[in-house]
Amino acid sequence: MARIAGVDIPRNKRGVISLTYIYGIGRSAAQKILEQAGIDENLKVDNWNDEQLTNVRNVINEHFKVEGALRSETQMNIKRLMDIGCYRGIRHRIGLPLRGQKTKNNARTRKGKKKTVANKKKATK
Repeated sequence: MARIAGVDIPRNKRGVISLTYIYGIGRSAAQKILEQAGIDENLKVDNWNDEQLTNVRNVINEHFKVEGALRSETQMNIKRLMDIGCYRGIRHRIGLPLRGQKTKNNARTRKGKKKTVANKKKATK
């Protein structure tokens, strides 16, 4: 396996697909990286030589924030929102959707497992 940015990328896949295994790199970013490194995107990682691997590493280090640095920046942004007490920060804090979705019926992913509330009993006559 080739190791880039602390991640073992699969060797038996095309370069574009393999680079997406790195957190923070999607398809379009992978295409740009390979273009800057001068590698054909259809070439499998197995067929990369040491020089090409070094070029890819250098392009990623110079132009992209990936893995740990990106994760910590994202967490710091969320923490900042929570600290200043803005709407999005409050929604993060109480674990509800933050982008305007309705929560009456759905939003189970953010809200967690259902908490059943008992009905009031009717008075007998």
